[in-house]
Amino acid sequence: MSLTPGKIYKLLLDHFGNQNWWPVDKDYHKRNDSDPRFEIIVGAILTQNTAWGNVEKALKNLKANNSLTVKKVVETKNLKTMIQPSGFFNQKAKRLKILTSHLHKNYEDNLDKFFNKDLQEIRSELLSINGIGPETADSILLYAGNHPIFVVDAYTKRICKRLPVKINEESYDEIQQYFKRELHKCFPKKDTTQLYKESHALIVELAKNYCKKKPECKKCPLKNQCEFNLS
Repeated sequence: MSLTPGKIYKLLLDHFGNQNWWPVDKDYHKRNDSDPRFEIIVGAILTQNTAWGNVEKALKNLKANNSLTVKKVVETKNLKTMIQPSGFFNQKAKRLKILTSHLHKNYEDNLDKFFNKDLQEIRSELLSINGIGPETADSILLYAGNHPIFVVDAYTKRICKRLPVKINEESYDEIQQYFKRELHKCFPKKDTTQLYKESHALIVELAKNYCKKKPECKKCPLKNQCEFNLS
């Protein structure tokens, strides 16, 4: 028995519907004439090792202090206090400072200049920045930069371990290439970026609602194909 990424996507989409991730506060950015892509960049760093609900609290603090721009994060003195709800705030504040200083110094706070380059060039640049690993870099590239790259997170690795997906569930690169290759067998390449966004977001919903550390298999939309459920 085998379950392909294309089949997973279709089953999860039927169950959960479109997720339209990454969530941003468009009204806030319209009022403040700020770039919503920066909220995604900040969120990608703040969500490291924490639940999204905690990230939302930290983002709320940044918005309340009108500090959700590259320039403001570079200049602010109380960043640690504002992002404290996200956990590991000393470490994350340092990472945000390094990244925003890089954007300020090399791109004059202009995200168009940053993202308007070759995908692999930007990815290598992000990975060279302290505190940014493959998952964070790819989240920034996909959701903020609108570049076609598949994000692999702990949830993706978990379902690869439990479902009949024949892949090394610990290898980021192997999982990424497998999902990209298999999804393109089912869907046109012109829709790649949106397909990757929805596929990743649907996997997150599956893991949060059913495929938890202690799974709740009875109502899971993939229960009939899951080796973990059948074991």
